[in-house]
Amino acid sequence: MSITETRVSQEAAELLETLAERRQFFRHTVQGLSDEQATSRPTVSQLTLAGLVKHVSEMEAQWARFIVEGAAHMELPENWQTDPGFWEDGWKLLEGETLQSTLAGYEKVAARTEEVVRGLADLNVSHPLPKAPWFQPDASWSARRVLLHLIGETAQHSGHADIIRETIDGQKTMG
Repeated sequence: MSITETRVSQEAAELLETLAERRQFFRHTVQGLSDEQATSRPTVSQLTLAGLVKHVSEMEAQWARFIVEGAAHMELPENWQTDPGFWEDGWKLLEGETLQSTLAGYEKVAARTEEVVRGLADLNVSHPLPKAPWFQPDASWSARRVLLHLIGETAQHSGHADIIRETIDGQKTMG
């Protein structure tokens, strides 16, 4: 293995380790909850713990596909602004979904992300971002940037989950 491959491998391993730590904090926040608790809305927010897990899992899966395939599967549907299901369904459990099934799906997504990243020769592999109002026009993201985004998004939503969980039963992830 060359020095460059060693550095890439070490960088990828460190980024994956950081992402795994953030996932663990997030999963810890929802441990021991019933589906009723996980889908409750104890604050004025529409967020639920189960919905947060589902959203983070779906977004990570989408970004792992982006690293491999680019943005083709990320294009917004024409009616994305007017279809309530476009936003709402990704943030709540649908019929047949449970907190446990959502967590199991998240584990599979995490394994797939790790497989994708460990299979890369270079974290600089890059693709143009899809057209969306929240992305800079004509921007591209590298696999490295995607991993940093996933770490940030997982940490941010883990913080949301901490607040909701503490409101439900007083449990805190840390402290």
